[in-house]
Amino acid sequence: MLLPDHKTKIVCTIGPSSESKPVLQKMMQSGMNVARLNLAHGDFDEHRRRIRTIRSVAEELKVPIAILLDLPGPKIRIGRLPREPIMLKPGDMVTLTTGASTDEPGVIPVDFEEFPSLVSENSTIYLADGFIQLRVQRMIPDGAVCIVVIGGLLSSHKGMNLLGASLAVETLTERDREGLAFGIAEGVDAFSVSFIRRAEDVRQAREYAESLAPCVRIIAKIERREAVENVDEILAEADGVMIARGDLGVQIPIEEVPVVQKRIIHQANISGRPVITATQMLESMTEHIRPTRAEVTDVANAILDGTDAVMLSGETAIGSFPVETVQMMAGIARTTEEQRRALAGGGTCEEYFRRGRGRAGMAVGDVVSLNVIEARDALRIQYIITPTRTGSTPRRISRFKPEGWILSFSRNFRTPQFLSFSYGVQPFFIQSEREDWHEEIMEFLKASDVIAPGDRVLFTEGVSPGEAGTDSLTILTVE
Repeated sequence: MLLPDHKTKIVCTIGPSSESKPVLQKMMQSGMNVARLNLAHGDFDEHRRRIRTIRSVAEELKVPIAILLDLPGPKIRIGRLPREPIMLKPGDMVTLTTGASTDEPGVIPVDFEEFPSLVSENSTIYLADGFIQLRVQRMIPDGAVCIVVIGGLLSSHKGMNLLGASLAVETLTERDREGLAFGIAEGVDAFSVSFIRRAEDVRQAREYAESLAPCVRIIAKIERREAVENVDEILAEADGVMIARGDLGVQIPIEEVPVVQKRIIHQANISGRPVITATQMLESMTEHIRPTRAEVTDVANAILDGTDAVMLSGETAIGSFPVETVQMMAGIARTTEEQRRALAGGGTCEEYFRRGRGRAGMAVGDVVSLNVIEARDALRIQYIITPTRTGSTPRRISRFKPEGWILSFSRNFRTPQFLSFSYGVQPFFIQSEREDWHEEIMEFLKASDVIAPGDRVLFTEGVSPGEAGTDSLTILTVE
């Protein structure tokens, strides 16, 4: 059995460019770990077909691929354009309207009935992650007439940001509830919830989801100013976070985004929550075979910051080179990870617990997982083996970004699927009821030529009766 040549997980958005079986096969073989389906585009039947194709290909290739369903949330979006994309040029006059759709030039539909009440004369409107900027010239009954200040290409369903406008709606919309019900019925592995503001938003999403099924994984998208301010409480409630830099870069000054990204990644690492860095990572590969140098540097810096996963959006959903983009992302990850220790500064999660504020009040699991890293480095042990029920043990170790692989085994199918989001974790599902399943794990690894007699491995898990968490560490020599 060959393990991947990189440990950073790659999330790929699946769309028209990547939904076919042959393309999905190549993307999985190139390094894709998570398939993201964006409910802001397409209908349930379309996504159902994609889910089943993804599952079928993953089963054929015998690779663990998680499916992430992205709920659109209460976002104002452009409606369906009769012809797309359209080019908006500075000085053009356009009409944004919630009225009946029309193919009249310069009329842009808006999928949000309350839109006219949220803007006024001289308001600034941002479209498509802020790349297009409009200024309201005058109001009309069902919308606004605007002048294009900064132009660009606009496609259907692109997002709209209105600075200073407060949407008086719940974070979890009716469409989101339908999406949760659909995803649970289709067995997806996690849901990302858009426009989270506080921990209560996560709780509401979880309560609704768990009224339909137990143990639903919720990833909070950090894309609002309020979410940045409340990120600690959100991390305590969510199963993971996504730094959605598109809307975030409009909600806060764009020059603050790199610092906010670093801080959120560090806080997520400390909390033991997987963190995804998203939006425009290799954007130019939507149309070109190679990324820009700045994009490559952006991906590398996110990895050095400690992100668990990097995400591709339009690059794989509608781009011309979905497979090549995954290959490029994997190559950047591999090269950057080789230099992680040499380039890491003093702000790592490991330093936080060894000599920083995390030293006070450490839990048993923190102490044990830190000693796992110490033992691995001192003895140059290649594999850390973590039998787990919930995934807590491998995630505690993953946050320290070890050089060796974390081989995680669980008899709960949902646990290894969600571990596909965690750095350096290779998850396995063990379908066994044997009492000596630890011995079965070792037999599996020997039969797969991962370990051989004489090798040393680290074995760590929670063993105390009635206790949850990592509390044991054993160094074994393979017989």
